[in-house]
Amino acid sequence: MSTTRMFVAIRPSERVRDQLSEFLAPRDGMTWIDPAQWHLTLAFLAAVPDHREDELVDALRRTTLRHSACELRLSGAGAFPDPLGARVLWLRPSVDLTPLATGVRHAANSAGATPDGQRFVGHLSVARPRRPMDARRWLQVLDTFTSDTWRVDEVELVASYLGEGPHRRPRHETVAQLPLGPASSAGRS
Repeated sequence: MSTTRMFVAIRPSERVRDQLSEFLAPRDGMTWIDPAQWHLTLAFLAAVPDHREDELVDALRRTTLRHSACELRLSGAGAFPDPLGARVLWLRPSVDLTPLATGVRHAANSAGATPDGQRFVGHLSVARPRRPMDARRWLQVLDTFTSDTWRVDEVELVASYLGEGPHRRPRHETVAQLPLGPASSAGRS
């Protein structure tokens, strides 16, 4: 049985990508992630059976339509697994995406595309140091960044092909764009 590695994510707007790129450009000494690959992962699906892809898209679409579009910005930094042994540096979204991520993960599981078991932490990864490091200084720098707000009205199902992109990075291919429902009066997801 053939499978594909996939994830469900929110991509920042072009304006926000440009702002963050400009902010990071003069900051040498860190392995910054290519802006074309920036996204906020809602669910990682390590092995989606090819024959289940249409069912997955349908299940995700039904779920995303039950969640409201929202206004989002990036502000505040963090590190995985922790600041003293950082392997990933990230920025935090202004909206709690946990309800959307939970719905997406349930939908994927119901379609036979089991998500990873990691606890959801809403974030946009911006750097992957070559080896674990004390990142406290970098987190102080990243904490000074706040993006413009952008409207999130869809999420994407993305196929990830390891080692097929530039510099042996993953190549990402959007499989489906999944609309969110109308924004609630509070503008929350």
